[in-house]
Amino acid sequence: MDWPRFAQNMASMARDLLAQESVDATLERITSSAIELVEGCDAAGILVLHSKKVQTLAPTQQLVVDSDMLQERLGEGPCFDAARTKQGERVFRIPDFTKDQPKWPKFGPAAHRLGVGSMMGFLLYTEDEDLGALNIYSYKPGSFTDASELAGWLLASHAAVAFSSARTHAQMEHAVATRHMIGEAMGILMGSHELTEDQAFDVLRRYSQENNVKLREVARLICERGSLT
Repeated sequence: MDWPRFAQNMASMARDLLAQESVDATLERITSSAIELVEGCDAAGILVLHSKKVQTLAPTQQLVVDSDMLQERLGEGPCFDAARTKQGERVFRIPDFTKDQPKWPKFGPAAHRLGVGSMMGFLLYTEDEDLGALNIYSYKPGSFTDASELAGWLLASHAAVAFSSARTHAQMEHAVATRHMIGEAMGILMGSHELTEDQAFDVLRRYSQENNVKLREVARLICERGSLT
C-alpha cells in the first residue's frame, strides 16, 4: 500500500466527514470512503444493532443489506459480533467464505451463497444501548490483507468521531426546533385565553400527560389549529 497517499486521502476524507450537512450524508461518505480507501473493498455499510434488531445504514450495495438481515435472522456473524462487543476484540475478519467458519457455522455458508468472498467488521461506536459496526465486503476470497485491516480500523475510528458529532448536531437542531414550537404554542394560548406564560405551559403539560402525547406534538397541534379543540 502507498501509505503517504493513503494518509493524504484519509486526511481529505476526515475533512469531508466534518463538512457534511446531515447524519445521512456523513454515513454515506463513510461507506463510500471504505471503497476508496480499503484495498479489496467492493461494498460497505453500517450495521446498527437495537437489542437484537438490525438496521442497515448507508449501504453501497444490496449485498450489504442482505448480509445484515442474514446476521439478524441467524443471530451470528462478524459484524453482528463487532456491534455487540464493548470490550476486547473490535475487528473481525473472514478471509475466505469458501471454507468452513467454525465461529459462525450457519452464517458462513449462507453468506457465501449471497456472493460474499471475504469480509471485515469494525466496531464503529457505542452509545446508550445502540451498537454499531462498519461492514466491509469483497466478492473474492482472500481480498483483505493486514494493511486492509489497518486501513479499515483507521477509517472506523475517524468515522466514529464524525458520526457522533453529526448526530449530536442533529439532536441539538431538533431540540432548538422543539423549543421554538413550544414557545409559539404558548404564545397562541396566552393570546387566545389571556393566560400567563406559566399557565400556558401548564395547559400544554397537562394535555400531554392526560392524553399520553409528547409535548412537541401538543405544541404542533396548537400551532396548526390555533387551539387544542
